[in-house]
Parts: sequence; structure tokens; C-alpha cells
Amino acid sequence: MDDNRLDYSNYLHVEEILSHQHLISERHGNAAHIEMLYIIVHQVYELWFKEIIHELDSVRAMFREDYVNEESIGEAVRRLHRIEKVQQLLIQQVDVLETMSPLEFLDFRKYLGTASGFQSFQFRLLENKLGLRPEERLQYANKGYAEEFDEKKTALIKQTEQEPSLFELVGRWLERTPFVSFKEFHFRDQFLKAVSQMLRAEKELVEKDTARSDQERQMMLGRISETEESFKAFLDEKEHDKMVERGLRRLSSQATLAALFIQLYRDEPILRLPSELLDTLVQIDENFTNWRARHAVMVHRMLGRKMGTGHSSGYDYLKRTIEKHRIFSDFFNLATYLIPRSELPPLPPEVKKQLGFYHTAAS
Repeated sequence: MDDNRLDYSNYLHVEEILSHQHLISERHGNAAHIEMLYIIVHQVYELWFKEIIHELDSVRAMFREDYVNEESIGEAVRRLHRIEKVQQLLIQQVDVLETMSPLEFLDFRKYLGTASGFQSFQFRLLENKLGLRPEERLQYANKGYAEEFDEKKTALIKQTEQEPSLFELVGRWLERTPFVSFKEFHFRDQFLKAVSQMLRAEKELVEKDTARSDQERQMMLGRISETEESFKAFLDEKEHDKMVERGLRRLSSQATLAALFIQLYRDEPILRLPSELLDTLVQIDENFTNWRARHAVMVHRMLGRKMGTGHSSGYDYLKRTIEKHRIFSDFFNLATYLIPRSELPPLPPEVKKQLGFYHTAAS
């Protein structure tokens, strides 16, 4: 096409897009008015999935190198924030879909056959690229998640299982974080020392609290001791590796320690963007959790306990994915081990200086 003749309609292929809303109920001679809405909402979902994948692939490309430029972190955060905004639209679209009543849905549901949202090829790619692993997936209608697609699409899905996901790439990036061990400063040791001091002060307060019974004080002291052991286990490399082997954690011990360091000292200039990056990954995971929850509740409202389209268990299957298909749980769990800023071990002057934009790639 000659660019001089380019206009809004042919640039966006508007006519082509608008010609792909075919009511299956109409083909059966019983046109259901609401089916148009149902088709458009799901087509728009697929367009937004394409945009999310577009942004996600670009961020993954930035993190594939051994050295990630600071400017790239800023751009990655901006693109991940864009994904957040798109996710908000995905959730809001449920409101539009819920203007359809259960009886209206039944007007055309019988014509859908085995068609199901589970067959969204793009969403399966999206989940894999974020970091959902095959072994963590729930089976759908007693089948593997890739069995719903033709040979070409199955191959592409399997390819994304072999490629490094965003979760894995961020984990490798965290493992390269400087300053966690810097000359004489070892964050792990200093942090555990600060935790011990904080908990020792809590024990002293409990022991002096004569308003409580001996039984209550012993119970509270026991909990404080358990907390201290939990902190030690959390930062013990061997214990951490065992947890990874059992599938209870995914990040390596080194990456976990770096993520904790970044979150605790997030006010230092160099760490502001990295901490925002981790926050954004948590928000993206939370948004998909919220979207799945809204979807599950909507399906329950529309179908009750009926079998879902595509012969799934419907609401029950969707409800289970809300927790099972989360990806960045390791970052959520960091909140367990945060301590008040007033209790943080002070950073040595040289480390403090390096974290104030003094550090450069050359140095």
C-alpha cells in the first residue's frame, strides 16, 4: 500500500477486524443477541494478550545478557507497568461480560461445543514466558495443557518451556547483585545479627510483662524463638537448597538474599529501580490472580456447578488455579522476613557511597 494513501481504516485494518464477529447461534437459526458481546470481549482479550507478550518478550531480551544496563532496568520497569495497566483492563472487562445474565448465556452456550478459554494459545505462551512451569499446572479435563492445540502450536508452547522465563532471568540478575558481600561487609551475617538483637529486645519485654500469666509469657517466648529459627533457616544456604529441591522455593539462596537486600535498603538511590522492578513483578502476579478470581466467580454465577465448556470441572477448576498458578510467590514471601527500618544494620560508609550512584559499569 502506498503510504500516501494510508488512512485510519486501512492502517488499522478496521474492516477486516469488524468482519470477524460471527454468531454461531445465528448459524443455527436462533440468533442470541448477547453472543455479540461475548465474542467481542474475548477477541479483545486476545488482542491484549498479544500486547502483553510483546512487552514481556522485550523485557526478557533485556535480561538475557550477563550485564543489564541501568537504563534497561528503567525501561523494563516502564514496560512492566504497561502490562499492569493492560491487566487492569482485563479485570474491568469482566464487568462488561457480567452484564450478560445466566439465562442469556444459556441462549447460545449449547452451540459452543468444546470451545473453551483454556484453549487460548496466547495465554499459555504468556504464562510460560512469565515463568509458570509445566509441573505446577493443574490438569484440565484430565489432559496436559498443550494437548488442546495443533502440532505447530504445541511445538511453540514446548519451545517456551525450554526458553528462560522472566522469573528465571530475574533470578540470574539478582544473583549478580553487588554489595550483598562487599569487602568486610557481609549482609547475611549483619542481618541475622540485627534480627537476633531485635528479638532479644522483644524477649526482654515479654519477660518483664507481669500483666501476663507465666503460661502466656512462655507461649510468646516460644513464638519468638521459632521466629529466630525461621530467620536462620531462611538464610541458611543448605536449608534453602533443600527447600528448592522439594519445590517449596524457586529462587536460589543467593538470589533470595539479594532480593531481601534490595527490598530492605530500597531507599538507597541505586536500589530504587531494582526494588520497583520486584514490586511490579509482584503486582503483575497479583493482577493475574485477581483476574482468575473474577473469572472464577463469574463462571460460578453463570453456570453454578455445571460442567465448564470444554468438559472441564468449570468453577472448581478455575478456583484451584487462583493459588496453584501463581509464579512470583518467592517475592511475596520476602515480606515474612522484613524488619523495621530502624532495626536494619547500618551500611558501611563505602557501601553507602557506592549505592548513591557512585557505582558505574566501568568501576
